[in-house]
Amino acid sequence: MIIGVPKEIKVKEDRVAITPSGVKILVSNGHKVLIEKSAGLGSGFSDEAYQESGAVISSASEVYENAEFIIKVKEPQPCEYKYLKKNQILFTFLHLAVEKMLTQELLKRKVTSIAYETLQTDDGRIPILAPVSEIAGKMSIQIAANLLENRNNGSGILLGGVAGVPAGKVLVIGAGKVGMNAAKTAIGIGANVSIADVDIDKLRQADAMFGSRIKTYISNQENLKELVKDSDVVIGGVLIPGHKAPCLITEEMVKSMRKGSVIVDLSIDQGGIVETMDRITTIDNPSYEKFGIIHYCVPNIPGSVARTSTLALTNETIKYIEAIANKGIIETIKNDNIFARGVNTFNGKLTNKGVADALNMEYTELPSIIGF
Repeated sequence: MIIGVPKEIKVKEDRVAITPSGVKILVSNGHKVLIEKSAGLGSGFSDEAYQESGAVISSASEVYENAEFIIKVKEPQPCEYKYLKKNQILFTFLHLAVEKMLTQELLKRKVTSIAYETLQTDDGRIPILAPVSEIAGKMSIQIAANLLENRNNGSGILLGGVAGVPAGKVLVIGAGKVGMNAAKTAIGIGANVSIADVDIDKLRQADAMFGSRIKTYISNQENLKELVKDSDVVIGGVLIPGHKAPCLITEEMVKSMRKGSVIVDLSIDQGGIVETMDRITTIDNPSYEKFGIIHYCVPNIPGSVARTSTLALTNETIKYIEAIANKGIIETIKNDNIFARGVNTFNGKLTNKGVADALNMEYTELPSIIGF
């Protein structure tokens, strides 16, 4: 199979979809890998390193024109839509629940798209999301601590506190992978940490892991109203695979916060959980103030640490890329439910119900198309 790796063009997105060692694995299996020139530079991988691993350095148009299987990190940008073609396989983060235009393009062009964030195991884990969630969760506290500084119009709170001065208060909403890593990092610097989730079992896990160093709450409007008001930092970490994120923090709650407090919404790539986050920001212009509260809503936070993120992502994706390349997409889907759950569009049909519901579009069950 011919596998293509374009250079990421989203603002300040320096990750790349595969490392030279990953290329070597694919080439050893008899596949041809086309890498767009300079695609790996932001992550510290030179064109020469890819060539030594067996890749062919190409232009963007050559990658898309010749590749049967495109692997990326982030969703195609509008200027890339023209390159997508019928029966091409696209494997990347897609977040189609908030990307109607891209969804329509994938359907029109009959692209088989597989989303990293909906590829799910039988026990509900999202393996490819795990490493980026870990990175984003840890970085969210680092980012929030920086934004609290006076030079950034923050409230001037040191999250860890000092002797005789209480620590800052951090509220994490969502006790999944991203939320637990945010909580772990916040506890590590000495913050006063609370975590809220609708799943009592996840809260029990948080209690078992952190003990008295964390307070746990059921996530409901009454609890969130009081918790948000009392927090210096709010971290949003809610994910419902394939679906748009629920709006949990109202404008009224935001207005109740102390001026200069910070909200970092890690759910923004699925629409976000904060009513006042009315725009997506970028790594080079990441935050804005509304009602005196600093809003940070960058959808590709791990892109800020591209080297670590690329290595961590490839550790997870390479086995799935290899399986698709070796077996072909139909056999892979038929023989593994993980891949079947990951398919969002196939032959002009929308095959993820969460996306279909969010966009109010027609849903088609994948088995009815390919017969398994």
